[in-house]
Amino acid sequence: MNGSTLRAFFVTATLSTALGWHVGASAQWFPYQAEATEPAFAADGKKTPLAYSPLPKAAKKWDICVSFPHMKDAYWLGVDYGVVEESRRLGVKMQVLDAGGYTNLGKQISQIEDCVARGAQAVVIGAISADGLNQVLKTVAAKKVPVIDLVNGINSPDVSAKSLVSFYTMGHSTGEYLASKHPAGSPAVKVGWFPGPAGAGWVEAAHKGFMDAVKGSAVNVLEPKYGDTGKEAQSKLIEDVLQGQPDLAYVAGTAVTAEAATSILRARGLDKKVQVLSFYMTPGVYDGIQKGRIVAAPADSMVIQGRIAIDQAVRLLEGKEVHRHVGPKIFVVDSGNLKSIRMEDILPPNGFKPAFEVK
Repeated sequence: MNGSTLRAFFVTATLSTALGWHVGASAQWFPYQAEATEPAFAADGKKTPLAYSPLPKAAKKWDICVSFPHMKDAYWLGVDYGVVEESRRLGVKMQVLDAGGYTNLGKQISQIEDCVARGAQAVVIGAISADGLNQVLKTVAAKKVPVIDLVNGINSPDVSAKSLVSFYTMGHSTGEYLASKHPAGSPAVKVGWFPGPAGAGWVEAAHKGFMDAVKGSAVNVLEPKYGDTGKEAQSKLIEDVLQGQPDLAYVAGTAVTAEAATSILRARGLDKKVQVLSFYMTPGVYDGIQKGRIVAAPADSMVIQGRIAIDQAVRLLEGKEVHRHVGPKIFVVDSGNLKSIRMEDILPPNGFKPAFEVK
């Protein structure tokens, strides 16, 4: 997309404050402060600020299939809210499939195959593995079905568009927060680090960002503890680290880790001694920041990522202008700016239950 087309398609906006991103009618989520990567899909691509605006309506009732790794935590519930609401707003048919967890790559592959076989016209995927879907996506692309990479990151050359943020930046933002509190020369602090399921692209990226950010500071990161983002799996990892590290100062990791840690630390009487950070936002993390139990977390506006992915799918199906690599602008949320952020853009509303179909 050339510069003039880009300017016609999007209105470039300047970032001011988190509140300034959401100016406009409260019922409307756009324009939303985002970043486009150019050239699209390039690891070293340049990020350009823009205000994202979707199509007003789909030209016809397209059939879109959405594949999630799971719906076990509030993060994917937020993405679900985004894809469901945008499908309704645009007037398309949409089905959400849940693979049940990051160990179920085979199930996700078969669900995608089934979707295309039944006639889905576009596929939106929150990938279990960055490389594990390459063969199935080659088959999907050969059938001229657009593939949108949502949230997690896919390395396949057969992806048509990406709606995601840099999890490197998410991890880096969290590490940077810690490093600023404990710069080189200050007393060393031990951090238990729980990046998520081994092998997932977003986990590897967040881990690298976090480690790069704390390099040269007084932050001593223990050996990372990888595990599925279920509460039981994360709780066991936290308990094991606390058992072996009586002088632990921080627990940092996934939102599930952070939410589980607050309960474990309170039960052990360690909530004043060990502080908690998440490298992404969920309702539980938001609530934890409100209550002073979680220090901070970057927000990647997962609801908006879901909305953008559906809009990208419709644009590709209709042959309309599409920004192929875009994601919301990341910002860190703590007690200082919590009240200035429009919650419904970054989290599912209270009481929202998983929805699997829009007819």
